[in-house]
Amino acid sequence: MFSWPDHPRGRGKIERFFRSVEQLLLPHLPGFVGENGTTGGPLLSLSAFDARFRTWLLDDYHQRVHEEIKEAPQARWEAGGFLPQMPESLEQLDLLLLHVAKQRRVQQDGIHFQGQRYFDTNLAAYVGEDVTIRYDPRDLAVIRIFYQERFLCRAVCPELAGEHISLKEVIQARKEQRKRVREGIKERLSVVEQFQTSKSSEPLPSPIEPAVPPTTPRLKRYYNE
Repeated sequence: MFSWPDHPRGRGKIERFFRSVEQLLLPHLPGFVGENGTTGGPLLSLSAFDARFRTWLLDDYHQRVHEEIKEAPQARWEAGGFLPQMPESLEQLDLLLLHVAKQRRVQQDGIHFQGQRYFDTNLAAYVGEDVTIRYDPRDLAVIRIFYQERFLCRAVCPELAGEHISLKEVIQARKEQRKRVREGIKERLSVVEQFQTSKSSEPLPSPIEPAVPPTTPRLKRYYNE
């Protein structure tokens, strides 16, 4: 992230780290082109460069003795006794790390994103709802679905992940969702019928005793109410 002009807080450490990468790592990689010449060899793929960078960072940069503190960065860090606050679950860790978030609406056949279709059987109950998806740009086979800031499920793209969700499973999930909706409607209708039955079973006022006239409400009512 870029800093504002005339506000260099934190900029020095970041720029110094980049300079360390340029001086200690990049000139030793194949395909490097710099001011002092080039390095022969085939170009590295992104995954190969990621592996080389990780090895250099953990085995060299963190183990190299610093000139000012006279210690290796990893030894200095471990001597401080810092205990990080870990998330309670992997889903919370995904919510913290996967910053790329998009808003999508659940369709009948799942969620459409980047020209692909993502589906999970749990999405059958959320058709038409707006959800938040979080994903790793380097791995689009799986996306995480969040509904109202809560983790819902992991949706898989069958074409990218090699996992296939059959049409039978999709239909079964929709049938189960419709069954749950019908059961909820029946339960509510039964409550309404019981209420109507209890109201109709109340005794009518006796013909000898005059019925008590209803009290006039104090609140002003309009004609169309």
